[in-house]
Amino acid sequence: MPFFEDVVLTDSIEIETTPEAIFTFITNIKDDESYRAWHQTDHVAFQWLKGAPWQEGSILYAEEYFHGKLHKFKFVITEVIPDKKIVYSPVSRILRLFFPKNEFRIKCDGPTCLFVASVNFKVGWIGKKIFKKSIDKGLASVRKHMKEEGENLKSLLEARNQT
Repeated sequence: MPFFEDVVLTDSIEIETTPEAIFTFITNIKDDESYRAWHQTDHVAFQWLKGAPWQEGSILYAEEYFHGKLHKFKFVITEVIPDKKIVYSPVSRILRLFFPKNEFRIKCDGPTCLFVASVNFKVGWIGKKIFKKSIDKGLASVRKHMKEEGENLKSLLEARNQT
């Protein structure tokens, strides 16, 4: 039995828009206001601490709610492929052991695009046995948050197409 188990949470949603529109929406998140516009109930604060926004090596700070608790994160942007993918990881090397990366991917075919968000966790088998209920509750909260982000993104971008 491996010491750590990889857990990947993924949410995807089809959006009637272009890859450029999705990528532009994400990369226009540069402050609290634009961050909250994406998820009004959970997103709290957002700022760039180092580097140009959404560039590899840049560091962002975000605050958001999961399972009713405020969480504060610092992430480094590790990969950007315009109109296709953004990958980011915790700045802390210790956190990166358990939470190696997050990713936004955009896959388009015809008039719709598939927006895919994924979060990668590493869960130790000892912790999983001892903290199973807490881990399950936390993962369910992250799944719910990801689904809401996808639905909000779809609503916002498709509403822009109607105007």
